[in-house]
Amino acid sequence: MNNSSIHIGSDALPALAQLLQRPGTTHVAVLADTNTARLCYPRLQPLLPDNHLLIEISAGEEHKTLSTCERVWAELTEHRFDRHSVLVCLGGGVVTDLGGFCAALYKRGIRCAVVPTTLLAQVDAGIGGKTGVDFQGFKNHLGVFQLPEAVCIEPEFLTTLDPRELRAGYAEVVKHWLIADADAFMQGRNYGLFVDDWAAVVRESVAVKQEIVAQDPLERGPRKLLNFGHTVGHALESYLLGQAGRAILHGEAIAAGMVCEAWLSVQKGLLTESELDKIETFLFSVYDKVQFVTLETEAIAELARQDKKNQGDTINCTLLEAIGRGVYDQPVTVAELADSLRYYHRL
Repeated sequence: MNNSSIHIGSDALPALAQLLQRPGTTHVAVLADTNTARLCYPRLQPLLPDNHLLIEISAGEEHKTLSTCERVWAELTEHRFDRHSVLVCLGGGVVTDLGGFCAALYKRGIRCAVVPTTLLAQVDAGIGGKTGVDFQGFKNHLGVFQLPEAVCIEPEFLTTLDPRELRAGYAEVVKHWLIADADAFMQGRNYGLFVDDWAAVVRESVAVKQEIVAQDPLERGPRKLLNFGHTVGHALESYLLGQAGRAILHGEAIAAGMVCEAWLSVQKGLLTESELDKIETFLFSVYDKVQFVTLETEAIAELARQDKKNQGDTINCTLLEAIGRGVYDQPVTVAELADSLRYYHRL
């Protein structure tokens, strides 16, 4: 896998324009959802070739499916995009994951550039080349590793987000602190979401993820650290997505998952009760509790059997052996995951 060029700040969009002007580029398409087409595309449009194609998809995790991919591929085919084309993914995690997947498969692979517009995508989903779509209710069940040619991060796009979206993305920042940067966590507890300079937060968080991904691009070892909070979080998110009117945002699920998996870390003798208390106190100062009933815990936990980190019948979880130090490939049972959800429910 080649490295992506990552541009953060005022030079990000001009860098994208330069990339699209390279000799040999035949066609350019922009993939946006209904929100980013309205709020972010006008900022990008003047930098694009006049004859570019805008492909607009419906916003929301429920549209991160193969049927949406078929629509994207159909448009590219109808407009005769060849293998020398570029797909620009303008959006949050759904657009960057789905768009990268579409680019990787169309004609066995076309160039892709990512312009992440949410905090979650800028610090996590847009970095590292994971692509994918949900399938049969399971998060990112189908996908490939395919690094984009460039990731162009314009922090100004964060001003288009409502507070709930910004808060959801912040969960991935906190995750990076908990697995790799204890000092940042201790400082972050003091200001929470009251951030003066989001660009600095994005740069620091991207640096953590880049360092981990560089060691392990295909998630065979240390990259699994980035899944802290995601074994329980993905199960919870998937379960509620399948319940009418109960869907939550990815970051909200991950915040709940981090509480559950920090508790599991204590049960495994890895983390202290004092550290768990610090994590819980901070997360609940930022996030509302995710609502579910005790009778649902087993059904939620069962969904973890399909987690991508598993090996055979073993559910592999990323836990914490200290704040700022994650540990991966920790076996857990469905019963233990259900217990962690019951613990969370009681808080």
